[in-house]
Amino acid sequence: MSSFFSALLLQGGYNAALVAIGASLLGFAAGAGGSFLFLRKRALVSDAVAHATLPGVGLAFIVMVLLGGDGRSLPGLLAGSAISAWLGLLAVEWIVRRTRLSEDAAIGAILSVFFGLGVVLLTVIQSMSQGRQAGLESFLLGSTAGMLFQDAVLIAGGGAAVVALIWILRRPMTLVAFDPGFAAARGVDVRRVDLAMMGLVLAVTVIGLKLVGLILIVALLIIPPVTARFWSERAEAVVWSAGALGAVSGYVGAAVSASAPALPTGPIIVLISAALFVLSLLFAPARGVLASVLARRAFQARVHRRQGLLALSRSEPIHDPLTVKILRRENLMRADGVATAEGRAAGEKISRDERRWSIARKQHLDTALTGRYDGLTPIESVFTADEIAHFDAAMERNA
Repeated sequence: MSSFFSALLLQGGYNAALVAIGASLLGFAAGAGGSFLFLRKRALVSDAVAHATLPGVGLAFIVMVLLGGDGRSLPGLLAGSAISAWLGLLAVEWIVRRTRLSEDAAIGAILSVFFGLGVVLLTVIQSMSQGRQAGLESFLLGSTAGMLFQDAVLIAGGGAAVVALIWILRRPMTLVAFDPGFAAARGVDVRRVDLAMMGLVLAVTVIGLKLVGLILIVALLIIPPVTARFWSERAEAVVWSAGALGAVSGYVGAAVSASAPALPTGPIIVLISAALFVLSLLFAPARGVLASVLARRAFQARVHRRQGLLALSRSEPIHDPLTVKILRRENLMRADGVATAEGRAAGEKISRDERRWSIARKQHLDTALTGRYDGLTPIESVFTADEIAHFDAAMERNA
């Protein structure tokens, strides 16, 4: 445990501190960048981008070896992965625009073909004399064991650059994510903005290959935005909350991995992110499971209370034990089933409001107002005091 806290405080060693900082910046960039694809309902594009990087890694290694290098230069490998991922994105877009295939079908086709080509290239590389110790399989699940200073700087710098671009492009991307038709009417080039979104996701994917791998980077692009959505209804809040959740996942995951060297960094980061998702799913104040259960129980209690008070106002027997429990708890009914003074007053108020709503539906043609009647909404929250007095006068005339 002490080693974990040391890693959290960046006291776990030079390499561990580099990885933690790089992972937090990568997590922030992945969470914020993936939010726009999530809001655009195109989250699977990140999966296609990630799998399309693999053949680029293999081809870059082969090219660098043919040029006399050892093929392990991280900038070269990332450049190759970026080129192949961009080709994959263009292929998906071309298929969607020029054929009748849906986007998910195009993504599935490109994902499978590019990943299959990448696996073949890795197999070929393993048969090369320079490829036996290349360690390219680490790009599948990530690896930080052999990370150098320049590798960590590249990851951290790339993550920071992506965050800066997200800040600059946040308004047009938000507009396109929610209403591409309105964005086009405002003069926004929707296709270019879509490509910018995908380009940011591509950049995050490429710089995250070394740390979490092409398979797990998809989770880091999707899970933080989904988690942030539980906590806010505002797009901008979701974007930056997702970035913060991704940063926390990266930082804590790197600290856990540093304190237990046998555990791989990438999978631990994804598991931390998944744990935050589960906590949000259960305990988010507005959209979480617990909040939904409590809101449902509160709604049921309001319904029982109203029906019980109506029964009291009409001197009808109440047989439902839950209704009886609620009325007794609120001192609206005595133990012998007789309404208290408060209960009689509340029952008369509900009965009177029922008649008021009946008059309102006859006199008002505005269904936006009268349509709000659900038996639980107070009439005072819909109509003014003068209007309610008018309803009361109509009730007296009809009496």
